[in-house]
Amino acid sequence: MNTFMAKKENVKRTWYIVDAKDKILGRMLTTVSRVLQGKHKPEYTPHVDVGDFVIITNASKVKLTGKKMEEKIHYYVTHFQGGLRKRMVGKTLETAPDKIFRRSVRRMLPRSKLGKAMLRKLKVYEGAEHPHLAQQPKELIIRN
Repeated sequence: MNTFMAKKENVKRTWYIVDAKDKILGRMLTTVSRVLQGKHKPEYTPHVDVGDFVIITNASKVKLTGKKMEEKIHYYVTHFQGGLRKRMVGKTLETAPDKIFRRSVRRMLPRSKLGKAMLRKLKVYEGAEHPHLAQQPKELIIRN
């Protein structure tokens, strides 16, 4: 009996769309990261990027549980001396919601070139419109 190993040339990619309006951020992104990795497919192979594309719309209308909007802090470094900066998640969600999505999903993916390739298949948009209608994306069901 032979073990199936997917090849990069034979991978068929599907496009999925997720409406983030009133969805809980972490629960939604765990499903999205599984789709980006391809773990929902029977031909999943850990060393090959077999994942699908995911479009997230209405990113600015996502929900966070508890007091995370007021109390959770994201730290970042400017790479200058004394350049450690911090910003509340609520403020980041108002100005650049795609940063929260990319940061959260990036930490759920492998820390390698393969993980970076998987993250490039994530498309995040603040509003309901997106330029990927030609790909005919399917609705991705997120269970709360």
